[in-house]
Amino acid sequence: MTTPSPTLSFDAQKRTVLVTGATGFVGQHLVRALLADGHDVIALTRQPERAARLLGTAVRCIATLDDVPATASVEVVVNLAGARILGPRWSAARQATLRRSRVGLTRNLVDWIARAPHKPRLLLSASAIGYYGIQRIGDDTPLTETAPPQPMFMSDLCREWEEAAAQAAQYGVRVECMRFGLVVGRKGALPMMLLPIRLGLGGPLGSGRQWLSWIHVDDVVGAMAHRWQRALAAQEAGVGTTNFTAPEVVTQRQFSATAARVLHRPCFFPTPGWPLRLALGEQADLLLEGQRVAPARLQSEGYAFRYPDLAGALKSIT
Repeated sequence: MTTPSPTLSFDAQKRTVLVTGATGFVGQHLVRALLADGHDVIALTRQPERAARLLGTAVRCIATLDDVPATASVEVVVNLAGARILGPRWSAARQATLRRSRVGLTRNLVDWIARAPHKPRLLLSASAIGYYGIQRIGDDTPLTETAPPQPMFMSDLCREWEEAAAQAAQYGVRVECMRFGLVVGRKGALPMMLLPIRLGLGGPLGSGRQWLSWIHVDDVVGAMAHRWQRALAAQEAGVGTTNFTAPEVVTQRQFSATAARVLHRPCFFPTPGWPLRLALGEQADLLLEGQRVAPARLQSEGYAFRYPDLAGALKSIT
């Protein structure tokens, strides 16, 4: 596992935390940070033995929610599970898989909360800036947490995902939905995005004018700790939403140029958009249209980003 930096404080009190998606890129960073802060972690995973090898013996790995020990008073649930969005075309079968891994699993979590004799105080549930749909080239309006969704699959998926999580509020749980931008780190989508640049074949994708909203993985975990502290201090049920993106939003052309500069590589091979549209269909909009998403809530609350600019974020991992 990769050690997050710096060490974070989630809570002065030791908590029992249930994490789904703990073996994923963000999940591993979160689990390591929780353990370093002295919390007990239960990981819900399809492969408990593999997860135990990956996460270490300090983490209790379970295959079903029925395996949560009766003596464990889970106070915080962090829901990060979900099949990878980018990949095969969004056929009806693929859409069903994505809904099942996000909406279905979240509904199962809420059903478990309904049955639990001791209710968690907080549910931090992942979502994505895909909630906002796409932002056409030339539209520079920052999208804050109040921007509406659009009638397209990715937007519908995130909306349904958040609506499923929000049902936990009826049981006295504080629900916080986290809309992630592109997470910058040594794993996840970034290594594949950087590969052409590392090979000296980088350049703008499509028009290069589409917005790219991103956040460093350390700030993902840091913002979770921030959200956790404020939610538990409020001591009230309800539903909130936060954009997990950095203050600096770049165009795809600026992203490629910055990455090339950090990696000391050239950046002049443009990649046309039509092959992506041919191969990926509607999914290509995520790469060719983009969104300019602002972390309005985090900024208004004074969250201090460790990596507010892209160059610094990329230097930290390359």
